[in-house]
Parts: sequence; C-alpha cells; structure tokens
Amino acid sequence: MGESVKNQTIAAGVTDLMSQLLLELQQAAGTTQVLSGERRTRYYRRGYRSGEGHADAVVLPTSLKAYWRVLQVCVAHQAVIIMQAANTGLTEGSTPSGNDYQRPVVIINTNKLGGLHLSPDKQTVIALAGSSLHQLEKALAPYDREPHSVIGSSCLGASVIGGIANNSGGALIQRGPAFTHYALYAQIDADGELKLVNHLGIPLAGDPDAQLGALQQGKLDWQALVHEPDKMASDREYCQRLRDTESDTPARFNADPRRLYEASGCAGKLAVFAVRLDTFAKPAKQQAFYLGCNDPAVFTRLRQAVLTQFNTLPVYGEYIHRDAFNLARRYGKDTFVAIERLGTDSMPALFAQKGKFTGWFNQLGLTNLPDKLMQWGSCVLPEHLPARLLSMASEFEHHLIIKMADEGISEFAAFATDFFAREAGKCLTLNANETSKALLHRFAVAGAAIRYQQMHSHECEDVLALDIALPRNCHHWFEQLPPQLTDKLIQPLYYGHFFCHVFHQDYLVKKGEDVEAIKQALLALLEERGARYPAEHNFGHLYPASEEVKAFYQTLDPTNSFNPGIGKATRQRHWGKCC
Repeated sequence: MGESVKNQTIAAGVTDLMSQLLLELQQAAGTTQVLSGERRTRYYRRGYRSGEGHADAVVLPTSLKAYWRVLQVCVAHQAVIIMQAANTGLTEGSTPSGNDYQRPVVIINTNKLGGLHLSPDKQTVIALAGSSLHQLEKALAPYDREPHSVIGSSCLGASVIGGIANNSGGALIQRGPAFTHYALYAQIDADGELKLVNHLGIPLAGDPDAQLGALQQGKLDWQALVHEPDKMASDREYCQRLRDTESDTPARFNADPRRLYEASGCAGKLAVFAVRLDTFAKPAKQQAFYLGCNDPAVFTRLRQAVLTQFNTLPVYGEYIHRDAFNLARRYGKDTFVAIERLGTDSMPALFAQKGKFTGWFNQLGLTNLPDKLMQWGSCVLPEHLPARLLSMASEFEHHLIIKMADEGISEFAAFATDFFAREAGKCLTLNANETSKALLHRFAVAGAAIRYQQMHSHECEDVLALDIALPRNCHHWFEQLPPQLTDKLIQPLYYGHFFCHVFHQDYLVKKGEDVEAIKQALLALLEERGARYPAEHNFGHLYPASEEVKAFYQTLDPTNSFNPGIGKATRQRHWGKCC
C-alpha cells in the first residue's frame, strides 16, 4: 500500500470514529445538545481570560441521567473529558489547552444542570452540577440565610461546584475557602470503569439512573441525612486558623493538603453531580467602613489587632491600592453601571452573549469590538462613584473596605476611633448607597486591567495576573519591586482579601517585553517572601502543581481521562505509566 493511500485510509478511519462518537453523544444527550465544528464550539473552547484548544464536541446535557450517559460514551471511546460550567475560571482550567491531546476531546458543559435542594431546616443545601452561586443566594434569601460566597464571581454566574472543585476562596472571612467532604461524583477507576460514588451522606437507592433521577427530582430522605463527626460541609476551622497571626504559612492556598478531598480541589479530575454544603444565618445588621492610609504598616497593625483581639471577626475586608482604584474608575465603569442598573440576574447571560459576539468580530479582524464599544460608551456616562470615596482616593494610597455584623459593628467603631486617634489615616462610616458602590467598584477592579490592555494593545503587551497567599505572620505585605522589573511594566495593580493575606496582583506589561520571563522573576521574589501561588484560582494550565497535588489528581483519575495536563502534568493516558 502506497504512503498516500495508507494516510487516506487512516484519515477515513479517524473520521468514522469521530462520526460514531458524535452519534452516540447525540443519542445520550439529544441532537441539539451536541455541538461540533470550530465555529459552533469556539465559545466553549476559549478561556474567560486566556487559553484555547481543540474539542471534537461540546455537550450540554439537560438532565443528570443524560450527563451520566454522556460520560459512559466518552469512557467507551477513551476520550478526554473536560468539565465546564460557566467558564469563568481565570487560569484556563475549564477549557482545552492546545491541540496535542492525541485522543478525542469532549467538553461537557453543565450549565443546564441547575438545581438546589434545601433541607427542611434550611441549614443544608444539596447543589446540583450546574447551580450558580447567585441562584443559591436567591434561593436562601427568603429564609434569611446565605451561601458560602455572596460577592464577586457570583455576579458572573460562577457555579457552586466550580468553587468547590477549585477551593475558591471568596471574600467572606468567617467562611473560609469553598470546601466539603460530601459529594456525589463519577470516577474512572484504574481499570477504566466508570463508577458513581455517593458520598453525600444521604441515601440514594437503585442503579445510577434511579439515583440520579431521584436526586434531580429532590426525592431525598432528609431524616436519613448523616452528620459524620470527622467531616464538614464547610471550612469550620478557618476563623481559628486565620487568628494565628504568628504562623509562617498562608491561611489558604490551592495546594493546601488540608482542603484536598475528593470533589474539593479536584480541578475537574472527577465529574461532580452534586455537593452538600452548609448555609449560614444572615446577620440582623451590617455596617461597612472605608479606611485609608499612606503607610502600609498602619494596616498591618490594624490587621494584627482585629484578628487577635476582636470577639467578632469582620464579614469581609477588601483591599484596593489607589492605582487599581483609579484604573477601575475609568476602565471598569461600564461593568459597574451594568450591574448597578440591570442587576446580577442579567449578568451571566450578558457576559455569555458578549463572549459570543466577541468571537464573531475577532474572526472578522475587529478584535474585542464589543469591549471597545462599551468602553467608549462609558466615557459619556456621568461620574458613578460617591464624592467621599473619590476624596479618599485623592488623599490616601491604601484603601480598605471592612464590613462588620451585629455586635462587631460597635466593637469596630470604637476601635477605629481610638486607632486613628493614634495612627495616620481615616475611617468613614458608609451609608447604604456608598456601601453598594464601594463593593461594586471593588468588583470592577478585577476586569479593569484586561480592558486597559484591550484599549491600549499598541503599548501594553499583556496583563500578567497572579493571585498569591502570603504567610499569616508577614508584616511587609505590600510588594516593593526592584527597578529592573518596574522598568518593564506600565503599572502594577494590587487588590485582594486583606485579612486572609490573599492578594490579586495584575501587572500591565510594556509592549515588547517578555511576559513569561517577567512572570518567573515575580514568582521568584514571591517565593523569597514565603508566598504560595495560586491562592484561589487554581493551577489551570498556567501554574505547575506540586508533586503532592499531582499525586492527589492521580488518585482521583488514575487513567488521566479528566482534564489531562492540568497543573502542567502529563497528558498521557494512565499518566504515562503504560500504553
């Protein structure tokens, strides 16, 4: 057989196999729920900030049973399975990366698998695969209860299970990173067999179809709910850990072995159908304070006093540097106004539509046109920030938004009066309007650097985004870069979760500079300071996972079928241990 004929025969065989895979996926999920082709799958193959790769199919199952059947098809064809929900991750962890998987690649998007089941006392929720943080927040509101996270990514439709899978941190100090011991998930064992594992702590009878049908319909025996003394449905230990300000380790970070357990921290190495979580009583009263200073040591002393002396810890304490404040004032304005006027309910659909339009215009050579139109439109809008916040920005370099609840309000108010009588700085007690706008502005900071790069691509090479966790005993938390690095940057931007010592650091890199070399230099400086990274966005395809984390992944996924290559690990089947 000639070489060309042989290649044609192989290509024909591959085409037949792909056709069979697509046919079986359509039979499992429904014809309209299976997408193929570069154009139809593009939105799902691209990361929220960066990253892109090939996928042979994108499947959007509409029931847990269909989800299970899709997994069975993928396993039968030895396909790579990439789990995806809202695709709001920032480290490329829910999309393919490149085109060299050497196996069929199937993205399973769980957005149509929403569903929440509350226990009779509303203290426990079982969240299904596609449920979002915002949906959970709305479901709990009538009962004066709250979920783990109520700020930030919930506005973008981020999923509950995505948070668990990535040990996402969130802003709420008293609740710690997203964590649970209780989950229902599918796992491929070492022999390549797909198994459904029920560790929800509530019985589900019958075969997988029966179990998943009952779960979706909420046919649950809540009286049989098991509360195991050595297991948790939230990180109940976090407050005490945070108060240990003498420790030379961070309070939370993605590689923390304390919080790697089955679905928690799995990074898509399992197909999670549901998780069980605690809910939290909503405070009767809350009050926000806005603090400013020019010496970071002032906030260091404030943090030490609050964590070691206060009876009640803050609800949250969000840090913003003045440069980030000012950049977001201009380049996050449309995001701020959209959320304020349209509400968080509309945000997931709006962001999804913007992503699709951006893809279409990019193919026509009109790069990031929707973002540019929104930025130009925002320039004609009136000032959106309150006068007192603008005054703080002009007077102070470092800003803190602190919210206290119930007894903590008077405790902090008295402390702040005494503290700033001795220290250089200021504390404002915010009214409801100022509180809402301050938080919205803090949220808008996260996307401002990306918008700046889109508008100034002729002078800005890229945005280098790091999320880092500093040791709890670190007093010099504000980064001081050497001149050889600052000369390569337009501007560094700093913001984050101050009391947790988790910071988001976005660097606007000058045109023509080597972004990867700058990243390695920054990481080397962070390691000298005892920092751990990533802190809450997980490894994705941007960070190398530690050997301990890779071993955890191998335990979950011995055939390396789910999200291979995550944490810069091997993409080979069975982790390269056999053929």
